Amino acid sequence: MNNKLNFKQISALWKEEKRQFVKQSTMSAYLLTLENHLIPYFGEMSSIHEEAVQTFVISKLKRGLSQKSVRDLLIVLKMVVRFGSKHGELNHPDWDIKFPTEQKSLELPVLSVNQQRKLMGYVKDNFTFRNLGVLICLHTGMRIGEICALKWNDIDTDKGVISVSKTIERIYILEGEHKHTELVVSTPKTKNSNREIPMTKDLIKMVKPLKSIINNDFYVLTNESYPTEPRTYRNYYTKLLQKLEIPAIKFHGLRHSFATRCIESQCDYKTVSVILGHANVSTTLNLYVHPNYDQKKKCIDKMLKSLGKI
Repeated sequence: MNNKLNFKQISALWKEEKRQFVKQSTMSAYLLTLENHLIPYFGEMSSIHEEAVQTFVISKLKRGLSQKSVRDLLIVLKMVVRFGSKHGELNHPDWDIKFPTEQKSLELPVLSVNQQRKLMGYVKDNFTFRNLGVLICLHTGMRIGEICALKWNDIDTDKGVISVSKTIERIYILEGEHKHTELVVSTPKTKNSNREIPMTKDLIKMVKPLKSIINNDFYVLTNESYPTEPRTYRNYYTKLLQKLEIPAIKFHGLRHSFATRCIESQCDYKTVSVILGHANVSTTLNLYVHPNYDQKKKCIDKMLKSLGKI
């Protein structure tokens, strides 16, 4: 008789142990993955075999999830299964999961130079605290949660530095059968995300007069003691682009645009990586270093010139 616990039962035990060691927002993401994807499929299984996992992967891809999203689901699945195996409750054979060859690589959408100039010009000429947030993002590459969590005391106009040490996000809370969401202020995505970003002269010029009249404990985007959440700010940004007749680009596209302009300006990759708060420079290289035709041609011409061929 098989008395082993099933995946659903093991996941309940795993959650109680795991929540002691990870951020609340991280645990929230794990809970969503379990509730929406893993438990409905693997819940009654006491052995998770490769064939079942492979079928799960294909089914999720067919439903429109990206390969990255599905790989993220597998990370949580493996954590729970390893936990069960460690406690003698779940079999954990090695899996060799195959993904279909992706037909195309998705390029990160960014503002064109002209679009960026148009957007920056508008928010500079039409000051509001929310517009200031857009400008700060275009000057620093900060994430939307970091912008929403930014307080005036994080901005030092004398030193010309913005300190990034917090982020805001709405997370999923599961307490027994009761489910709700909660807006939380927490530490940034990774330890590298805690960083200091130099301010441009234009940004200092705009912000410095404000620093003498505002409350340093207030949030920048609201200039009040309460913050705005990313979803609300994202909606504002979307309407701003529509007003300026700029093609729809996600708010994260401002971060991509900042990084792309840095790379185009011949900034070294390590410095860009540190400014963005990436865990390592390879993340920056994989995301942003995709030379266009003109850059490739210049590179080849430069190489030939060094050989005396031109």
